[in-house]
Amino acid sequence: MNNFTVLIKKEFVQMVRDFKVIWLPIVFLFLGITQPIVTYYLPSILESLGGGTGITIDPSVAAQKGGEVLATTLGSQFDQLGIMIIVISMMGIIQSDKSNGMLAFILTRPVTVFSYIGGKIVSNYLIIAFSVTIGYLSSYLYVNYLFEDVPFLDMIAALLFYLVWVLYIVSFTTMISAIFHSQGIIALISIVYLLGCRIIVGLNPAIDYVNPASMSKHAMESLITGSVNFNEIVNVLLTIVCILLILLVTNYWIANKKFNHE
Repeated sequence: MNNFTVLIKKEFVQMVRDFKVIWLPIVFLFLGITQPIVTYYLPSILESLGGGTGITIDPSVAAQKGGEVLATTLGSQFDQLGIMIIVISMMGIIQSDKSNGMLAFILTRPVTVFSYIGGKIVSNYLIIAFSVTIGYLSSYLYVNYLFEDVPFLDMIAALLFYLVWVLYIVSFTTMISAIFHSQGIIALISIVYLLGCRIIVGLNPAIDYVNPASMSKHAMESLITGSVNFNEIVNVLLTIVCILLILLVTNYWIANKKFNHE
């Protein structure tokens, strides 16, 4: 447990040096406030710029419910630019240790592979979850101010669903970073796969059960409908199983020293 704590502290020190603890929350803060502001002021902006000629603006846009606007923050901002930003910030999480020899050095010490992986995932998940929460809460405050109040419990339920999806993103990117040697390839594979998972949500109920990206869909539904059903709980459990499988694959890959295969 002591080694695990040391590894977490090491990761946080590195994130401080890279200013990740500063720029990542700021980026998600910006993403969070963008959606409600743009949604609220878009008709006025088009009218003031004279660009509304010939364009019909649906009156329902300005009359959207608060939950709907907050849901679009998750679907339009966090599930697009947000995923890309998370992956780019993590693409070297293990790859950099492989390239500079730090991984081989760490594993010669009395440190288990699982502790090493756990330290990476826990530390990065904490800062990313914090950043997402900051952006989400800022969007929540703006939505309450510009539109209408969103029930607090619905907001919390949606956040918890979405943070499960974030944990899957962090775990999957860590696994890809352990397997591949090029940060460009790591980013490409992770972004394409994760965005692909998000795109196919809703196409088939059977696929949705095992698709971790359904967590984002459930978060949005809880904001719009204000309810949580049994199927969503099952999907949470299956997503956790997927995360555990990813951890096992990552552990197996590193334990068998496949990172030395250039």
